[in-house]
Amino acid sequence: MLQNNYFNDVADLRLHFDHIINWKEIVDSYEGGFTDAAKYKAGDERFAAAPSSVDEALEYYKTLLDSVGEFAGKEIAPFVADLDKVGVKFENGKVVFPEKLLEIVRKARDAGLQPTGFSRKYGGLGVPWTVRAFFSEILYRVDASVCISIGCVNLAEIVEKNGSEELKDEWLPRLAAGEFACAMGLTEPDHGSDLPGLRTKATHKEGNTYLLNGTKRFITQGCGTGEIPAILLLLARTGNPGSGARGLSFFLVQSKDIQIAGIEKKMGLHCSPTCEVVLENTPGILIGEEGHGLIKHTMGMLNGARMGISQQGVGIAQAALGETKKYTSERIQFGKPIETIPAVRKILRRMERETMAMRCLMLEGARAMDLYYFRGDHLREKGATERDLKSDVVLKYWEKLASILTPISKFYCSESCVKIAGDAVQLHGGAGFTEDYDVSRIYRDARITTIYDGTSQIQVNASIGGVTTGMTSHGFLREYIENEWTHFPTEETKVLSDVWDGFQEAVAMYKELSTSEEREETADEIVWASARLLSGLLFYRSTLRIPEELRTERLSHVEEYNLDSLGYMEGLKAKLKVKISARQTV
Repeated sequence: MLQNNYFNDVADLRLHFDHIINWKEIVDSYEGGFTDAAKYKAGDERFAAAPSSVDEALEYYKTLLDSVGEFAGKEIAPFVADLDKVGVKFENGKVVFPEKLLEIVRKARDAGLQPTGFSRKYGGLGVPWTVRAFFSEILYRVDASVCISIGCVNLAEIVEKNGSEELKDEWLPRLAAGEFACAMGLTEPDHGSDLPGLRTKATHKEGNTYLLNGTKRFITQGCGTGEIPAILLLLARTGNPGSGARGLSFFLVQSKDIQIAGIEKKMGLHCSPTCEVVLENTPGILIGEEGHGLIKHTMGMLNGARMGISQQGVGIAQAALGETKKYTSERIQFGKPIETIPAVRKILRRMERETMAMRCLMLEGARAMDLYYFRGDHLREKGATERDLKSDVVLKYWEKLASILTPISKFYCSESCVKIAGDAVQLHGGAGFTEDYDVSRIYRDARITTIYDGTSQIQVNASIGGVTTGMTSHGFLREYIENEWTHFPTEETKVLSDVWDGFQEAVAMYKELSTSEEREETADEIVWASARLLSGLLFYRSTLRIPEELRTERLSHVEEYNLDSLGYMEGLKAKLKVKISARQTV
């Protein structure tokens, strides 16, 4: 479905931007007293676009999102169906891209839409995570493959966080200018989630340079993008073979020094090459400290990676919803549009409220990222030590919240995205099973979201400890929820209150399970329950921040969402009761 502007045509997206987001706290955290604007006034032209007030920042964000929304509607949307059919190919040892895709990437670069992840100092757009969340949702909604080709350069923000000043000065301005694509090289043929077992070897040569030998698999955009070469950020072993996580270091490698052995033939993302990369005495530049590649540098970027897939999930879900609304309004059966049929209307309404709730959860994760990620940077600029940062109460609060919300959001938004895309195919009927409608591509592209950047099962493992310990009498998750609750009028939150009670009971019952195997089997359901509680809470909170004339309809969606969640809690408690009773009987 073609649109003119992908920022302005979704009412819920604009509602968040115009009313629900607390922009003052986001801008204050990112700008840190508008220090970049002060640098521009002192004569540093790199900071010419830096705002000097909240209003200026908000106007800049709106202009940027208008631009990317229009770009998505006019420069990408008309071509995605054909691009999906053509895809990328591997010929004579080279990855061949459709010329139209390369043209789109060049236009995005020339329009200055690529470097969302870099600070102004290095030529980036200088925007907080919350703005990036809007930006990414818009592009993922129009097409995931194209979004990856445009945005992959921002993976190099890990260099800005961990590289030496010399490394950053040499590479980041060129990356921000679009001279390179960027790829992350973690996975190997025998090691995916088991990163401590990686085998690619790095041997010290001289100075900060090492020689790398090994093979990496499933490396998105590892070949670059057409004539644009890639920078690969790779994990390799500098310690002995049995050194585990502490023997891994992080390296910057150029695509001209590697060999692409082939690309995967994939179910979806047809215009995004997934490469097998061979390293044979490939020169690599050490990023950060030796031995800290996984423990510090890779783990440090996990929250951002999880947020990226959460945004992808919401974008694809919105695409599925939009296509289905259009189809069901135009498809006539029994003398009327099928959207008026109660069974169809029920699914449409569920798709809509689930997408709205996902967006609330995803944006709260971005908020938490903003309120800790940049505070640390500003404190360091003022001379704070690492010890100072560890004792900063505000930073610790938001970092802890981000560590809980981001894996839950990645798990929930990706799993929900697949469900919503499946509903879209269902409501298209037989037509949805053909390649004649966009929902086929949307469904295929949705399926990867629960797998890459950490499978759903990995996200559950990352979440469950924060959920269970967070629900103790003085636990952090309980503190966060109860703090939010103090702002709610009790007369409107009866169902949500019942969901909260049900969740507390379910967690208590989960802790009664006697074996680790029983708990592992049930952990995904507890994390799913936490996601629904949090989404429902944030969905309701959003109704308190919008114009009164819009509240009635939104409250109706919230009530239905929380009733669904209440049913889930009751079902989960029943399952847990059976498990506990069976153990007691034995």
